[in-house]
Amino acid sequence: MSLNIAVIIKLEPDFSDGNVSYNPDGTLNRAETKTILGHHSAIASQAAFYAKVKYGARVSIGTMGPPMAEIALNESLLLSDAEELHLYSDRSFAGADTLSTAEVLKTGISKMNDGKPMDIVFSGYRASDGETGQTGPQTAWKLGYTFLGNVISYEIDIEKRVITALRLVSYGTYNLIEQIQAPLPVFIAVDPSYKSPFITVSQRLRASRYQKEARIRSENYKSCLTVFSAKELGVDPKLVGLPGSPTIVYKVEKIPKIKSNRSAETIENIDPGRISNILEKIHETIG
Repeated sequence: MSLNIAVIIKLEPDFSDGNVSYNPDGTLNRAETKTILGHHSAIASQAAFYAKVKYGARVSIGTMGPPMAEIALNESLLLSDAEELHLYSDRSFAGADTLSTAEVLKTGISKMNDGKPMDIVFSGYRASDGETGQTGPQTAWKLGYTFLGNVISYEIDIEKRVITALRLVSYGTYNLIEQIQAPLPVFIAVDPSYKSPFITVSQRLRASRYQKEARIRSENYKSCLTVFSAKELGVDPKLVGLPGSPTIVYKVEKIPKIKSNRSAETIENIDPGRISNILEKIHETIG
């Protein structure tokens, strides 16, 4: 039996580009900032690809955002060999917090693969331009799916419809690995350390074939793309955008620039006799 899998992704600013533009009020100027598929969204796409290769799956990808977010959908397609792309784009979605975003995503997921229920929904750990990590759990809650966070690997018993996952759990300065089982359907937020090795030769060959298919499909990705407005999605206007957001960003403050008095000195040819000199300099620096 083939699995139905969804991936929710996000178009994010490319902070590595170094050309990030901000508005006078301190908010991000998205129109003037280069954007890419978010790093954590890419990992979620790879996690979906693992299920497709090993267990057989149909993959659908969805995102909420402006029209240019279709670029991120195509990038995710290349990583997951998805058959279906959804873009949820409407001016009424502007100003959405994580809860109203989850409402849009939940509704969109329900329309994937002709309305067939999803067995697994993947998302990234968090978004680089938000860092809340709330959209995934809230979407899972709205779907009524079991939520598994910080997943680093997983296996599925198709006959029993049970997933066994390893997740990273942090306790202060310690990281523990927890094994957890849950019946499908589940929602998985993938940890940044996730790995999906294809061990057998047959899996590697299958992965290579799917990657080739993905490259071909990517060249004409618009044939897989459906753009939904708020009306086409059928969402309640009171539950999306600003009206559906119980939280708002009240104020954004810029980090003040502080004049630095720091200096650096390179000490070469260190020998035991100079160690005391180094320690003295460190002591002078820290007071």
